[in-house]
Amino acid sequence: MKLKHETDAAPSRDAAVRRRGQRLVFAIPLFALIALAAFLAVGLGRDPRLIPSPLIGRPVPAFDLPPVQGRSLGLASRDLKVEVSLVNVFASWCVACREEHPLFMQLARDRVVPIHGLNYKDRPADAERWLNEMGDPYTRTGADLDGRVAIDWGVYGVPETFVIDRAGRIAYKHIGPVNPDVLNNKILPLIEKLRE
Repeated sequence: MKLKHETDAAPSRDAAVRRRGQRLVFAIPLFALIALAAFLAVGLGRDPRLIPSPLIGRPVPAFDLPPVQGRSLGLASRDLKVEVSLVNVFASWCVACREEHPLFMQLARDRVVPIHGLNYKDRPADAERWLNEMGDPYTRTGADLDGRVAIDWGVYGVPETFVIDRAGRIAYKHIGPVNPDVLNNKILPLIEKLRE
């Protein structure tokens, strides 16, 4: 025979266990939501231009692209050896590419560094028209019609610009339009250093 206080204690213990289980069921999604919010807050607070490229210090990916329509020289990995150069990923439909284009035109006029263009997912006639109207600062220009070469380069979007050393290795990657500050404080000093 059970004593009265033993009988009352068992149901209250079961109820306490159930209450803890119910709280846990609500707490797990709450903790997951808090963790997800923290993860997103950290990710959204980062500047995508500061994302390091895993290709820095490595040889440029092997590729061989035909020239952009209306141009005679295509672009291949073998063209990016012997001298320090820039590779600019651009497209006629890219608004930000228009912002940086005058800087590349000036670099080409001043013969500061060879600039090669990688034309990303552009219609051939549009790319030709854009270069004819805006000016063509590129020594060589490869037509990456399907975007596969840009993927191999780790391109996130256009424009992006790479500094290539004499050995054909990627020395620097800039995401977004090149502006005078980036050009004068990062790209040009690096080019000079790589030429030493």
